[in-house]
Amino acid sequence: MGFESLTGRFSAIVRNLQGRGRLTPENIADSLRDVRVALLEADVGLDVVKEFIDKLSVTAEGTAVTGSLTPGQALIKIVRDQLTELMGEESSGLDLSAQAPVVILVVGLQGAGKTTTVAKLSKWLVDKKKKKVGVVSCDTYRPAAIEQLRVLSSQVAANYYPSTSADLPIDIARRAYEASRRAHDDVLIVDTAGRLTVDAAMMAEISGLHEALSPHETLFIVDSMMGQDAVMTAKSFNDALPLTGIILTKTDGDSRGGAALSVRKVTGKPIKFLGSGEKMDGLESFHPDRIASRILGMGDVLSLIEEAEEKVDKEKAAVVAKKIQSGSGFDLQDFRDQLDQMGKMGGVKALLGKLPGMGSVDSAVQDQVNDGAMVKLAAIIDSMTAKERQFPALIKGSRKKRIAAGSGTLIPDVNRLLKQFDQMQKMMKKMSKKGGMKNLMRGMGGQVPPNFPRS
Repeated sequence: MGFESLTGRFSAIVRNLQGRGRLTPENIADSLRDVRVALLEADVGLDVVKEFIDKLSVTAEGTAVTGSLTPGQALIKIVRDQLTELMGEESSGLDLSAQAPVVILVVGLQGAGKTTTVAKLSKWLVDKKKKKVGVVSCDTYRPAAIEQLRVLSSQVAANYYPSTSADLPIDIARRAYEASRRAHDDVLIVDTAGRLTVDAAMMAEISGLHEALSPHETLFIVDSMMGQDAVMTAKSFNDALPLTGIILTKTDGDSRGGAALSVRKVTGKPIKFLGSGEKMDGLESFHPDRIASRILGMGDVLSLIEEAEEKVDKEKAAVVAKKIQSGSGFDLQDFRDQLDQMGKMGGVKALLGKLPGMGSVDSAVQDQVNDGAMVKLAAIIDSMTAKERQFPALIKGSRKKRIAAGSGTLIPDVNRLLKQFDQMQKMMKKMSKKGGMKNLMRGMGGQVPPNFPRS
């Protein structure tokens, strides 16, 4: 999620306060200094940090620690509330309450991920809001962007309205709007041209499109890996256009989280979505309270439950749960199905990021989790016969060689999978016994379970 460094720093602040009997001016001052450094290192703007710390200081000094809370917990609750307020307090969805087709204008710099986001947003509207969506590209400078949108539109069940680099952007937009109206689309999403930096010509073109279309939503796409540059770019666009919201992209990359904490404050416009990865379902609604919890290592169980409701095959999950409860019958095909389910939910790292307490798990342990290894494990299992998946004990010398060759891996990789699977089966047998789960967790002692894909 791009908040790993922040999460680690905040977890350390809580640990430093553990064992303290109460919040005092001294330990509040020390903690606020650590919070300030953590925010600055995360690329949060200096003005934003100063205002945040000032508010935090006033609130913390006026807070009495109740008997049920430790000083660390009390301070983290205050920080969580302030982070939530900083990022917008409440989730702000799309406003689609206008005459169809509702026009959504998408703007941003070149390379921010506008075209991919248009496709992701189309899929989100089709799947979650049951809308009929049309898309068009007004990026006449990059024929590749027009072709990219044409290809992606077919993947997300959106109506594609053609354009060419010889057309004027305003003509493209007007033509697409009429075609979208005749097709009875609920929503028309308009992709626009970007530049590497903000310039007058680009702003004039986008302003012209805005005037011609009168969009109901004007969404600024910002690359979260840009840090403070992203915030200043957002301000420039906000000054030139009546933005209605922001979508942060590439939140799974090596970002420090500063953009998410600064952009709402600087522009006054809500962050509406977070985008991650290249898959078309890599778009999630932005909930400030849930993101604040993730940053503080408190997890995001609500989002995890929602994802599971949407993406997990409940029948398969019930079968696997029954096998785990009985401690028998769980085979490599079941394991393969598990990998598939985790992939649908964003991979192991994405899942771990939403679990409470992961911020306090040693980074070396977290680094053992490797989504790339998950793909390798799936390839190895896919190269097995149905009988081998059911009875892994059959897999000996020549079979291992065949499986390794078929999956593009090495025999030691096959051996490692079989060993992990054997450990997993033993774990499940322990879980099936009385008090098994409690004993299992005690035995693990904070280690990454052996069934998690590792590098």
